[in-house]
Amino acid sequence: MSVNQLLQKAPADLPLLQANFGLERESLRIDKNTQRVAQSPHPDKLGSRTYHPYIQTDYSEPQMEMITPVAHSTKQALRFLEAITDVASRSIATDQYLWPLSMPPKITEAEIKMAQLEDPFEYSYRQYLGEKYGKLLQSMSGIHYNMELGADLFKILFKNSGYTSFLAFKNDLYLKLAQNFLTYRWLLTYLYGASPIAEKGFFEHNLKQPVRSIRNSRLGYANSTDIQVPFDNLQNYVSKIESYVQNGQLSAEKEFYSSVRLRGSKHNRDYLTKGITYLEFRCFDLNPFTNLAITQDTLDTVHLFALAMLWLDAPKDSQQTIEEAQALNEKVALSHPLEKLPQKAPYSLILEAMAELIEHFKLPLYYKKLLSQIKEQIKDPSLTIGGRLYQKIQQSSLEVFGQQKGQKYQDYAWQAYYALKGYENMELSTQMLLFDVIQKGVHFELLDENDQFLKLWHKNHIEYVKNGNMTSKDNYVIPLAMANKVVTKKILKEAGFSVPEGAELDNKDDALRYYAQIKNKAIVVKPKSTNFGLGISIFKEPSDPESYAKALDIAFSEDSSILVEEYIAGTEYRFFILDGKCEAVLLRIAANVVGDGQTSIRELIAEKNQNPLRGRNHRSPLEIINLGNIELLMLSQQGYSPDDILPKGVRVNLRENSNISTGGDSIDFTEKMPASYKKLAAKMARAMGAWACGVDLIIPDTNVKASQENPNYTCIELNFNPSMYMHTYCHEGPGQIITGKILKKLFPELNIHF
Repeated sequence: MSVNQLLQKAPADLPLLQANFGLERESLRIDKNTQRVAQSPHPDKLGSRTYHPYIQTDYSEPQMEMITPVAHSTKQALRFLEAITDVASRSIATDQYLWPLSMPPKITEAEIKMAQLEDPFEYSYRQYLGEKYGKLLQSMSGIHYNMELGADLFKILFKNSGYTSFLAFKNDLYLKLAQNFLTYRWLLTYLYGASPIAEKGFFEHNLKQPVRSIRNSRLGYANSTDIQVPFDNLQNYVSKIESYVQNGQLSAEKEFYSSVRLRGSKHNRDYLTKGITYLEFRCFDLNPFTNLAITQDTLDTVHLFALAMLWLDAPKDSQQTIEEAQALNEKVALSHPLEKLPQKAPYSLILEAMAELIEHFKLPLYYKKLLSQIKEQIKDPSLTIGGRLYQKIQQSSLEVFGQQKGQKYQDYAWQAYYALKGYENMELSTQMLLFDVIQKGVHFELLDENDQFLKLWHKNHIEYVKNGNMTSKDNYVIPLAMANKVVTKKILKEAGFSVPEGAELDNKDDALRYYAQIKNKAIVVKPKSTNFGLGISIFKEPSDPESYAKALDIAFSEDSSILVEEYIAGTEYRFFILDGKCEAVLLRIAANVVGDGQTSIRELIAEKNQNPLRGRNHRSPLEIINLGNIELLMLSQQGYSPDDILPKGVRVNLRENSNISTGGDSIDFTEKMPASYKKLAAKMARAMGAWACGVDLIIPDTNVKASQENPNYTCIELNFNPSMYMHTYCHEGPGQIITGKILKKLFPELNIHF
């Protein structure tokens, strides 16, 4: 019965890489004007710290802590961190940024305001820490790496272990991993140490030279030397920490600051009966060369390192071995950043274990590359993070370097500010909702990313959301009804609302014969069931047979049935209705270009498409303008070809329909639209039974008051799952918050404010 040599005896198809991961990153908020630690409270935009799962404060008010949910891969963990960092960066004051280094800038104890937490114990605990260790040490920041070995991996190893108790096996395996981690962590200090100097006044006496990692040395935030917790067996570990708490040497179990901690229960004694769930590795300085403070390569290298710790046998005398390793780690941490590892450092054992592991389990080539990088960094310290940082601060001070990087990363956060970093491949309205979800502290899970399907929850309250605004608030049949334009027209007409006259046609032959009835009329040809303005052709003047036939082909390409309706003159507006109230109104201008007397229409389109707000597939607030069949038909009707040069100031429309999804411009009209039209649009949504929908009205003159008796409008369409981003990030106008209001209505108990 042993936890040694289990991997060596395991089959090559063992799910070795299966694991769950989590990251906790700390960073100080810095005031751009003073370049000192911000004195403002934790941002109100981030909701309540009493329950926020992703963004908390650590010791002090300006020290933010970003916590990822459990991730099933390192890539997913880093993606979570990217999104949470993005939200945090855009939720702090505009004159602040996040400090990218573990060591703070110039700081005094008077500037460190303790986190104003509501929990009395947590507040008093921080008071105690400040008095015992000093406030300055509390201002150092790091990143914690949490790892849980996979369930299938555990089951297979347990089966081959000879253990009869799964609980005992699990605890022993994690304990072995912890022992070896402590034995060899000096290699991680060498590779990832990045706290070389302290600003004047941080220590009573300045360091004689830059070092690799102040934070991972005895100078960092660590327990006093009289705290010695054994890792030889779990009972001893638990009992020793309890004794320190009982005699007052530690105020609580969590005050034990080992570079690796056993995790999964609030009280250590529970590990004896419930088992260790995961390990927390706490020895990582912030990497200032990335806005996320840690890279994908680092995450995967540490994962490989941890697996190598399982490959290696546990130390025979764990306590003595760990004490010797601690002394070696101290030497590595306090060595010059360009100094090589000490000769007595047995790094070859780790490298061999990694190589054997990679070979035995036929790991991807990627892991061989990671191993090669480690070897190169051992050979050349200037390639390590600490070595790179030292070379940078030779050109300027550490503080100047931190200011430059911090402001650069804050500027990056505001690039494409409409999107959520890490989730840009998702539909934009969903990205915006996720931003609000993270910001306000609602738990989330992507049930199906391709289908934009989310699970949101707070405590026992669960909501499922698809495409940003399809929720349980709408029953199943309502979106189906709104998708069918014939059904929508009939429901609205029976409710007394004005809708355009027209015919439903199921084949092209019937549609061509119908031309005789509309040849002298302005018409709209569109698919029966569609969204985003696809397949729509508009003829403001009577069409010729050839153009009408082309419009039929375009509409039938989107649906097997089409509608040919009367064209209604006036201006089209989109009303966003939520829970019986109009929350936003948008004036959409059809895709267009304006001439300059020198440039062709084709070139003008290309220039307009360079706008960073324009993109494809609803990932940007505005869509790329295409030059397809519909646009070419529209141009020809106005007497133009794509290569014609437009006179200066002349605007040519490339579409009749004004959908943003087909290249239109968005103008926020919410405050300008009279209340009578807003109420009317809300009534239409209620008549359909829709909780969230878009109402498209053609209004000849908004100065004329609307009513059901004297319409002065025509409803041309109701849209289920209406786009929200176009109301928030407009081509012109202030924009309106939509996704936040949806979240607020889904979780009224959170008292969300924007």
